[in-house]
Amino acid sequence: MKDIIVIGGGIAGTSVAARLAPDASVTLLEAEEALAFHASGRSAALYETNYGLSSTVALSKASGEYFREAHGGYLSPRGFLLVARDGERAEFEADAAKIQLDEISPAEARDIMPILDLDQVTHAAYHADAWDIDTDRMIQDFAREVRAHGGEVLTRAKVSGIERLSGGWRVTTPHGTHEARLIVNAAGPWVDEIAKLAGVAPIGFTPLRRSMARIPAPGGHDVSGWPMVFGVGESWYAKPDAGSLIVSPAEEDPQPPMDAWADDMVLAEGLARYEAMVSKPVTRLEANWAGLRTFSPDRHLCIGFDAAERGFFWHAGQGGYGFQTAPAASRHAADLIMGRASEMDAETAAQLSPERFSA
Repeated sequence: MKDIIVIGGGIAGTSVAARLAPDASVTLLEAEEALAFHASGRSAALYETNYGLSSTVALSKASGEYFREAHGGYLSPRGFLLVARDGERAEFEADAAKIQLDEISPAEARDIMPILDLDQVTHAAYHADAWDIDTDRMIQDFAREVRAHGGEVLTRAKVSGIERLSGGWRVTTPHGTHEARLIVNAAGPWVDEIAKLAGVAPIGFTPLRRSMARIPAPGGHDVSGWPMVFGVGESWYAKPDAGSLIVSPAEEDPQPPMDAWADDMVLAEGLARYEAMVSKPVTRLEANWAGLRTFSPDRHLCIGFDAAERGFFWHAGQGGYGFQTAPAASRHAADLIMGRASEMDAETAAQLSPERFSA
């Protein structure tokens, strides 16, 4: 019997398996043919430490050293730009204050992103402290750490049954059965389904679809130095990606756990919001896709032992913050599991604990 089975091979499951592997025997189970197949493989891949609720910000900031130093570092400069129109001043000020952006003139914003339409953009704010994350290398490095310490990383290993044993669990997959003393539930949109299979009460996570389109570089510009740009209220965003631009309507539409795809009408509406702020129209799409960002009922991440079943550990509800919180979130999870003092402060740990839903 192994010490720990981690269910879910996105960034959440792979990172926590890597943190546990030096001290425990670990098996990581991923249902799909590759790690990071769903939301983790469709991430906007931005490290912006002021983005999210207080516990998310705490985890993101605590992840900074890892991002900058581990394995040669995973960050490259990007920057963050917020733009708004007349009538959006109050919302613009609130967003800029939350993310700690400095207001700049629309002309300065156009210097940063030359396709902005100054007949529309009347407010802008910017800071340079936002970074691209090398997400693929990061998840593969975590997987290598698991294997280097004798752990197993199994793909095409969809969990079809979980049985409680004396002192542990038996998990059924196409690879056969796997036994361990502890289950770590990091199954993304499927976390409540995994809980039900184990006879554990679901918490009530909600998967929310977010669609993306890749468009050619507008006007033939070199977009590589452009920032991530948001409309107020996160009504849309755009970001350079491999010589093109990805644009999202930033929707949050509830979906069942599934391999999500973009909704054409929602995507068109988001592209229209983007087009309203720029001088170059969208003439074609290179690709489109969607991912599910899964949130707990209060939208804080959920990291800790189940309140009623201490052999079941939740590592769930990453929402859109999985990569930028992964180094500190996985360390916090491993510390709790191994009985070590966590580096997170008590208030943040309480905001993350599943026990908040049992009160």
